[in-house]
Amino acid sequence: MLPTEERIKFKGWTSPRVLTSKSYYRFTNQNGLDSVSDVSQHHFSWSDWIGIPPKAALPQRIKASEISADTLFGKYSPTETWTRINDSIRIDIDVLADTMSRKWVPDFAGFFRKNLDYEKFKLNFDFSNISGDTVSALDLDRYSFSVDSRGRGRDMFQFNRINDPVFVSTHADVYVLDKEYISVKEARKWDKRNFATDEIGIYEPMEAPALAPSVEALIARVNLLNKDEVRLNFTPDHRLMSNNNSRKNFKIGRRALFLLKQLTGITLYKSHKNFNTNWKRFSQDRLKKNRQKHKRE
Repeated sequence: MLPTEERIKFKGWTSPRVLTSKSYYRFTNQNGLDSVSDVSQHHFSWSDWIGIPPKAALPQRIKASEISADTLFGKYSPTETWTRINDSIRIDIDVLADTMSRKWVPDFAGFFRKNLDYEKFKLNFDFSNISGDTVSALDLDRYSFSVDSRGRGRDMFQFNRINDPVFVSTHADVYVLDKEYISVKEARKWDKRNFATDEIGIYEPMEAPALAPSVEALIARVNLLNKDEVRLNFTPDHRLMSNNNSRKNFKIGRRALFLLKQLTGITLYKSHKNFNTNWKRFSQDRLKKNRQKHKRE
């Protein structure tokens, strides 16, 4: 929801709400060994941080002619290229060419302040039915982006060894399939609504380009995984297991004590405390082993 009146107190959202998604991962190391999965406790993609573009005024050359092009230069190279054909406009943006180009990705402000190393950061926006002197989210048909970075901007505990670099590449094409205008009251209800994400299908638009052969191969490889076999071969860490034997609670005295603890919240408090203690001990042990292994190498 993007209200156009400035006096409205309810500002709405500037980023698409993701209802469902599918992820396919391929992890590689410097020796060429790799593994694939469709499940991970970490989120590597930059997709969630690329929001709806802000409202922007057309360059003078684009305003003056229905078929035109204009290039805006940054400090060392072109930063924005505008192309207009009648009522359709395309904007190609190199975010790294100039700090002013960061206005197109306001949610990245915190990452830029942390001096995260980006090797590539390019955006493309396609608008249609342009009749005025500006482009906005109401005119947006499609956008795409490619981001290559060293690191992801958040702590990825237990993903890689200490001081090992992590390189992340994200490319995405986003299509606007439908637009619906709703009231502020309806928007607030949607904001609090929980969706059954597993039941929502993913439908590709007709104009979507074919997936790259490497992506098709990755999907096929992930679909061949025997997840049951992987689970059976996994040995849980005994330090994360509870020492409580639940069968003792069925004796009358212990059962009464158990119910009392449930009512007072003591059992929940102790379980959280024990879990945090065991997890802290486990994480410190893994960090210690990683440091030792790193020193030996």
